[in-house]
Amino acid sequence: MNSVTKLVEPATRRPDERRWLALAFIALAQLMAALDATIVSIALPWAQRDLGASDAERQWVITAYTLAFGGLLLVGGRIADAIGRKRSFLIGLAGFAIASALGGSAGSFAVLLAARAAQGAFAALLAPTALSLLAVTFTEPHERARAFALYGAIAGSGAALGLLLGGVLTQSLNWRWCLYVNVPIAVVAAIGGWRFLTEARVGSGRQFDIPGVLLVTGGLVTLVYGCTQVVSAGWGSATVIGFLAISAVLLVAFVVREARAPSPLLPLWIVLDRNRGGAYLAAALAIAAMFGAFLFLTYYLQVVLRYSPLQAGLAFLPLTLASQAGSWGIASVLMPRVPARVIMAPGALVAAAGMLVLTQIPVTGGYLSHVLPAEILLGIGIACVMAPAFNIGTRGVDPRQAGVAAATVNAAVQVGASLGTALLNTIAAGATAAYLSGQPSSAALIDQALVHGYSTATGWAAAILVLGAVSTFLLINTGRPPRRG
Repeated sequence: MNSVTKLVEPATRRPDERRWLALAFIALAQLMAALDATIVSIALPWAQRDLGASDAERQWVITAYTLAFGGLLLVGGRIADAIGRKRSFLIGLAGFAIASALGGSAGSFAVLLAARAAQGAFAALLAPTALSLLAVTFTEPHERARAFALYGAIAGSGAALGLLLGGVLTQSLNWRWCLYVNVPIAVVAAIGGWRFLTEARVGSGRQFDIPGVLLVTGGLVTLVYGCTQVVSAGWGSATVIGFLAISAVLLVAFVVREARAPSPLLPLWIVLDRNRGGAYLAAALAIAAMFGAFLFLTYYLQVVLRYSPLQAGLAFLPLTLASQAGSWGIASVLMPRVPARVIMAPGALVAAAGMLVLTQIPVTGGYLSHVLPAEILLGIGIACVMAPAFNIGTRGVDPRQAGVAAATVNAAVQVGASLGTALLNTIAAGATAAYLSGQPSSAALIDQALVHGYSTATGWAAAILVLGAVSTFLLINTGRPPRRG
């Protein structure tokens, strides 16, 4: 009798209870995808040594993931709308787990790269599916605020948590567990998704916009790749200029195609709405600044302050906790009560204040005095931007197109991360080189130059966040959500 009761239990749960159980497994899957943007970063030196990769080749472990993820997001969202979100969710989890296991057991660098690219491809299906599931499941303002606060917390702190987990796994086990860890996470999320997610009606079955797929995938891939090459080649190199020019041509052609296509991959009205468009821009600018901070803090902690991988990972923990506090203690409370821009614009300014603190980092002993308070401000501020941005970016959309709207938010985040990392890293490198110019080299001077470069770049990151606050206040005019019945 007890076994029968357990078997029928999911079907007899109250709808509201099933929604929250489903949210837990959706969040788990999204966390897995967010972690993998950074979890491998700390493990790279060990993977490079074991698999015999060169210094020039190792960056492809990160680039292969970001290229596939960023380039295929809109396609992943459209697939979710076409075949059903529950089915897409389970396929994405299964593919991600298999790719992770393949990467963890890789005997050659080529296999690892192929596995990372496959992870990115399945993440491009999983991420918009997870967000669209929230968008169509939670429609009441108070519940929606709580659900999107959780999602925003993951988006704002997932990368930092990836650095922490990567440091722990690399130092206590080995680098391969940075990939293997996804397998049990995916299995748990898949079991929960199978039991508690309900399948909405599958999309209308309209013809798939193949030219649109090719144009936007090519445009996003060349954009992300061009940005990754800035770090080594510089903005003025023929490679970077060429890829960015190709990206611009392909994306303009995509817009023209979507304006005329009878069944567009991305209906332009989704983006041209001032509130959704403002949310996409705010998310892109916030993540552009945030990923720049991740990059500089990682190097500052390990290169300048000489932290071990585990110590560096633990040093990011306050940022993760602050992001959770910002999402649950501020964003989820205010979202049902006040207009979104009243949360987002001040949040961006709080994060900008955190960046300004980082402009003053010293060469020695700067964690407690500068890094810690900056992480708290960044975590709270970015959370107050991201949770409302995800909410607005998927609101007011036909449920049959929720997947592509969710994919557009994720694409904005990915483009922001790529452009922000490229721009801010270039500024930091230029400032460092200028500081060292004409001076005799020494270890102490190099550390001073690095810190000067980081300080200069974080000042620009603060300006990006201020721009995000201004654009949010000007573009987003949606009012306070209606009160509960």
